[in-house]
Amino acid sequence: MQTLDVTRLAPALGAEVRGLDLDGATEADVAVVRKLLLEHLVLFFPDQSLSLDGHVALGRKFGELEIHPNLPNPDEGHPEVVELKASLGGIADEWHTDVTFLPNPSVMSIMHMITCPPVGGDTMWANQYLAYERLSAPMRQLLDGLHAVHDATPHGKPDMSSMHPVVRVHPETARRALLVNEHFTRRIAELSHAESEALLRYLTQWSVEEQFTVRYRWTPNTVAIWDNRCTQHFVVNDFEGERVIQRVTVLDDKGDVPAGPYGSERRWPMFGSDRRSAVTIHDRILRPHA
Repeated sequence: MQTLDVTRLAPALGAEVRGLDLDGATEADVAVVRKLLLEHLVLFFPDQSLSLDGHVALGRKFGELEIHPNLPNPDEGHPEVVELKASLGGIADEWHTDVTFLPNPSVMSIMHMITCPPVGGDTMWANQYLAYERLSAPMRQLLDGLHAVHDATPHGKPDMSSMHPVVRVHPETARRALLVNEHFTRRIAELSHAESEALLRYLTQWSVEEQFTVRYRWTPNTVAIWDNRCTQHFVVNDFEGERVIQRVTVLDDKGDVPAGPYGSERRWPMFGSDRRSAVTIHDRILRPHA
């Protein structure tokens, strides 16, 4: 096990880690990174050098890798790698948690900064544990029983959609976190249109307040690893020049489905105990024009 230097970057979340060569990470190293990730939610490893093969190999040490349904990959031989290029503006410049439009959103991502502009293009992350925990008790009680519809409209695929609890329980820490975001979340299922619009507007703004965030200034060959189950992230759209990142995304090998405070058997508590009725109404909400 290599000796690590871990520096916290903000009170809410984030740490920079030095002294670990990710290209040669052992199983013991991976276990330490997992522990640090549960504590800090997003980790940054400067001065790394990962080939595409090394990037994929590192990701597989954490679990099964996703083939993203909508984003491009740089090499046909590495379908697990997503590559995003931008100049004169950002790509992911709306706050979001990755692929919440899928029934099983990703667990974590490993991003390699290949080329970054000399100034600007920072990325921000927001701690969704704190966003939930610092709400008032009556608001938390309300949200614990609600569910939201997420879809892939930003990717041009509005029919690709899923419903998740507004509050999910992290399967490893058992802490509760908000699970709504401005990019993919469309409506709260139990509420009227007007009520849903008002509450979502509040939650999407509240969940990314500065008190919950860290902002990271990139240097080439930095690798970031974040827990997608309790964070949102955002690219600051303030740069000129080329910005190239490569990313692999880790899935839960057990098919992790976000579970709310009532557990996986009560994902739609407002519909009672009839599972068939719940699924019917669930389908009607997700496919209103069917």
